[in-house]
Amino acid sequence: MTHRMPIRVYYEDTDLAGIVYYANYLKFIERARTEWVRDLGVDQGRLKAEEGIVFAVRRVEADYIQPAGFDDELVVHTSVEALTGARLVLKQDVLRDGVVLFASTVTLVALGGDGRPVRLPDVLRRTLH
Repeated sequence: MTHRMPIRVYYEDTDLAGIVYYANYLKFIERARTEWVRDLGVDQGRLKAEEGIVFAVRRVEADYIQPAGFDDELVVHTSVEALTGARLVLKQDVLRDGVVLFASTVTLVALGGDGRPVRLPDVLRRTLH
């Protein structure tokens, strides 16, 4: 299952050369992860308030393949690569017209209130299996 989220490139997303500033791709994929989890029916605010669980990025591997520019219509694809006890590995690509511009693998961990890894929430595990 691949989640898709459209994004338009705004002027504020670009650098002096008029292309998307490299760090903004990380913002794009962060927004897509948030929408993906929301679409799965997981309320991250409630998860934190009721169970003390939050998600943190542990690792990002990124390849910048082609630039995107002002006013481009992009789509972020998010899919699960691996799921373990406390870890979730996602493949997140940013595409324009079906062409991958930015490819990443993101490792997330579930953390408890003390900042230590905890088992991924059952609601998420059930949804992803």
